[in-house]
Amino acid sequence: MSHFLDSVTELFEHALRDLEDSDMVGITISNEVEVKDRAIGISFRKKDQITGDVIWSVFENVAQSNARFNALDTLVMTVHSVKMPIGHGGNGIATKGRPLEIMIRLKRSIVQVKAESNCLAHALVIAKAKVDGDPNYESYRHGYKLRPVVDRLLETAGIDLSRGGGVPELMRFQEHFKEYRIVVFGGLNCEDIYFDWLVDSEKRINLVYDDVNRHFHVINNFTGAMARGYVCRGCNKGCRRGVTHKCGETCSYCKAVPPCMFSEKSPVRVL
Repeated sequence: MSHFLDSVTELFEHALRDLEDSDMVGITISNEVEVKDRAIGISFRKKDQITGDVIWSVFENVAQSNARFNALDTLVMTVHSVKMPIGHGGNGIATKGRPLEIMIRLKRSIVQVKAESNCLAHALVIAKAKVDGDPNYESYRHGYKLRPVVDRLLETAGIDLSRGGGVPELMRFQEHFKEYRIVVFGGLNCEDIYFDWLVDSEKRINLVYDDVNRHFHVINNFTGAMARGYVCRGCNKGCRRGVTHKCGETCSYCKAVPPCMFSEKSPVRVL
């Protein structure tokens, strides 16, 4: 058993070597010899949660549910991974010539967050000030007066960003800002959504996540950032003119297209 676990652990470490600890990983195990035996697997969880105990418990279930699974069979392990956004606030690695980074710097419709730490919290404070018409917005967008507000937000919400901010932290911030809908894009494409809680609110906070530099920035003019004359709030698809758009989303209450509101029980959208 010890030899088996050591071998499998080394195998997984090799297969997952290029992933971050925060990335989500799922593993499917099938029997190449007895193809009729149904595949089993490890449900999606963070990479650092794939441990020897988890692996062994899965194989115990295999032994009980598949009588023909044995040590001489050839097992095929398929690793599925989803890269999760984690904003650290640092400068990251060199990204000379990367289109997204260049556009974030050049577009006036995007506020570049220059904070070296807690970039997610900084971005949320700036974006919320824009939505609320806060007189401090201009100071915030230039990096002034932000630190005490950010510190107070983190203390009030009970969120620790010392290891970066990803989807779990975004979910907690969304719980804290119940009157706002937080949407995070992975690029300047209307449909490239990293996170969307689908909250029924006209107060929308739009952020963009740079996955190379691991940094969050603020979209203060959505149509300008996406270079679209119209962006549907129901499906996030953009086009030149709203009258030409055909929304594929339907309101769960009144069947209006595009949806006039979102159900409070709508699941979080994470792509």
